[in-house]
Amino acid sequence: MSQILGLYNYWIVILLMMAGFYNVIARGNLIKKLIGLNIFQTSVFLLYISMGKVEGGTAPIVAEGMATYSNPLPHVLILTAIVVGIATTSVGLSLVIRIREAYDTIEEDEIQQLDEGP
Repeated sequence: MSQILGLYNYWIVILLMMAGFYNVIARGNLIKKLIGLNIFQTSVFLLYISMGKVEGGTAPIVAEGMATYSNPLPHVLILTAIVVGIATTSVGLSLVIRIREAYDTIEEDEIQQLDEGP
């Protein structure tokens, strides 16, 4: 039982991932879909950071008495992914604005009805 509880950060990742995925699938509002994508993306960030943590490891700076070092690559990749995520979110929000101007709604069902016509 303690082994399962010791991996609580992975349980949090799974909960966030499923919550974000549910928002993307179940919601019809485009803004809510973008929020769901951001939640899902955050869970992936947490997953990579959790996997990059080395128990008892220190920063990769050579010093006396240090034998175990953490790999900085996952953290660097996450910093890059955060920047890409912000850019993707801003493009998504700008597309939602353009869709709102063209269709006067941001609900997916109403947009599909307007595209199909009478």
